[in-house]
Amino acid sequence: MSDFLPTGIQLTYLVAASLFILGLKKLGSPASARNGNLVAAVGMLLAIIATLLDQKVLNYEMILVGLAIGSVIGTVIAYKVQMTEMPQMVGLLNGLGGASSALIAVAEFWRLLDSSQPIPLDVNISMLLDVLIGGVTLTGSFLAFAKLQGLVSGTPITFPLQQPVNLFLLGSYLAGSAYLIITPDSLPVFLGVVAVSLVLGVMFVLPIGGGDMPVVISLLNSLSGVAAAAAGFVVMNNMLIIAGALVGASGIILTEIMCKAMNRSLFSVLFSAFGSVSTATGGAAAGASNQPVRSIDPEEGAMMLGYARSVVIVPGYGMAVAQAQHSVRELADQLERMGVDVKYAIHPVAGRMPGHMNVLLAEANVAYTQLYDMEDINPQFEQADVALVIGANDVVNPAARSDKNSPIYGMPILEVDRAKQTIVIKRGMSAGFAGVDNELFYKDKTTMLFGSAKDMVAKLVSEVKQL
Repeated sequence: MSDFLPTGIQLTYLVAASLFILGLKKLGSPASARNGNLVAAVGMLLAIIATLLDQKVLNYEMILVGLAIGSVIGTVIAYKVQMTEMPQMVGLLNGLGGASSALIAVAEFWRLLDSSQPIPLDVNISMLLDVLIGGVTLTGSFLAFAKLQGLVSGTPITFPLQQPVNLFLLGSYLAGSAYLIITPDSLPVFLGVVAVSLVLGVMFVLPIGGGDMPVVISLLNSLSGVAAAAAGFVVMNNMLIIAGALVGASGIILTEIMCKAMNRSLFSVLFSAFGSVSTATGGAAAGASNQPVRSIDPEEGAMMLGYARSVVIVPGYGMAVAQAQHSVRELADQLERMGVDVKYAIHPVAGRMPGHMNVLLAEANVAYTQLYDMEDINPQFEQADVALVIGANDVVNPAARSDKNSPIYGMPILEVDRAKQTIVIKRGMSAGFAGVDNELFYKDKTTMLFGSAKDMVAKLVSEVKQL
């Protein structure tokens, strides 16, 4: 039995890893995403059971207490947190993942220090990397959460000599790490390295604007996986290494997709403070245009929608803020009863996290077959009678296609201006995250419906019912 147990644990880890990979594959499609999540959850359950059967686990009581507390908190969160708050929730969970990985390194260092055992070089390096990546992920994710929650300004926060300060902090970490490799039993230096890592996380996210949060959250998710893999090397646990590597790899791939969707490099996202006042130098600055716009009321908007043959709905962050997804679904249902073909156009970086619009529309039970990616829907806009833009701004700005001086020039957009008519629901004429005027608002085929997304869509539903 004693010989079988280690082999059985490793075989269980292998099955769990296979389920993780299968789950990730299924998450690539809305049709199979729910099943993929379940498959990956079963894999995680197997991994936890196998770990608890490991003979190195000595205190089951404390582990069971932790599992009970975590399960209660997770259940409460699942019921209480609104779908519109998922970006904040994902950011918070990323931070907790980084914290747990960093704490593993801290605990292992403390254990080796107390036992007076020599710290092997490979374990020492793994601990130092784990502390850095986990610490940056922890404080960086918490700051991202604060920005998304409105506790901290969502605009980029910069100050003089910011980059030299960052370089000094990074140099301090490297110097401390080098000292610990030579003298691995120095507790004050180790705690100093931990503190520097936590500060680096804050400095990392501080100059990044709220509009770049999809990229930041995706990157932090990747870092939490890398931290878990590093923790796996610290405690020599194959499951942690595999699971962390999967999360890290998938997260960085998603980060690259997000950057491509904005036609920007990851370096630009992290270090250019994009979205600050100084970036709005190309194209028309916010509020600078004196061009007239054509405004309509809900009754006129309802007539345009109700008598159309095809309508493409373009959700944006304004829909998320107003929590209008259920009203949007009700409007689409009503239009479909009248024989209107309704589709949804999803931009990769619409919202504040990857897949934000998909999550909100799924909550409202919108069929995944109605959701179209940018590459699939753009060729269909010319045949659409009406494009209904709800709270989206930069992702539908034609300046990205035509104005070489615009900060967003070259960014792939949803080409709603090619539809026969465009209705834009917006509170006012304020600019989007890029800080430039939206050319779409002044097009001859564009009409503005001013007001809260939830209120305006509800009025459209009421008016459409009366047609």
